[in-house]
Amino acid sequence: MTASTPAIEGWFTTSAEPALIGSQCTTCTTVFFPRTQGFCRNPACNGDEFTDTELSRRGRVWSYTDAQYQPPPPYIRASDPYVPFALAAVELPEGLVVLGQVADGFGVDDLKVGDEMELVVETLYSDEAGDHTIWRWRPTTGASA
Repeated sequence: MTASTPAIEGWFTTSAEPALIGSQCTTCTTVFFPRTQGFCRNPACNGDEFTDTELSRRGRVWSYTDAQYQPPPPYIRASDPYVPFALAAVELPEGLVVLGQVADGFGVDDLKVGDEMELVVETLYSDEAGDHTIWRWRPTTGASA
């Protein structure tokens, strides 16, 4: 079996029901993603202590687009030639809007504002060390489990 590791350590869990890992200010309870350190990013707060918190796995499409042009490095191309992919900004119940790539097999034609999405973990790329995984958004309507 090939080893599997997150491409971005500490940003998401890899359990059967993965979740993004954010931080919550202990002073004002504002939630952030990615995690924050040092000072609260809420301008009305002077807090400086945070707790890790798993964010909701489901949210609603706030906006979406497709990446018709290959992103610059450090982007790692999944195919040669480059194949465009969809991006979705998903609003979570915590009040955050999180941008992420849409799961393999789904494109902009499969999305509309307000659709429910769920977080999944997929392979970003593979090398001699094994599979490197990343979180993505998958539509819940018509999604295969």
